[in-house]
Amino acid sequence: MKTITTIVFILSFSICSFSQGNRDKIKTLKIAYLTEKLDLSEKEAQQFWPIYNAFEEENFKLRRQSFEGKKNINFEILKEEEAITVLKEMRAFETKRITLKNNFIDDLLKILSAKKIILLEKAEDDFKHKMFEEFKNRRPDRGPKD
Repeated sequence: MKTITTIVFILSFSICSFSQGNRDKIKTLKIAYLTEKLDLSEKEAQQFWPIYNAFEEENFKLRRQSFEGKKNINFEILKEEEAITVLKEMRAFETKRITLKNNFIDDLLKILSAKKIILLEKAEDDFKHKMFEEFKNRRPDRGPKD
């Protein structure tokens, strides 16, 4: 679980640092990948994609806000009272993300089976893993070992 969290964090950070054009390319690849893996009917797809895209956009905004809030912290001079405030903010962001995810699942249950929702989770994890591997292999100093 810790490894998955680390990979997701690294991938999320990498994706955030890409230009908007690359973000759009990745989004297009992800849509194609998920469409293939989920095997959605036409009716399911028409209902699924607006819900999914809204969730992804809101989740991205929350991640970005959280990152922005943490990047300006000088940990070397951080006082305990300030650290408590930062922890409260971190917990508030996590609560928002959990609520967002729960609402997303509730919305999906209205249009998809529970099995397809679990398949979505797996397909997203597989896609992130593939993207991470692709990113890792494209770096000249860390390419595949022969």
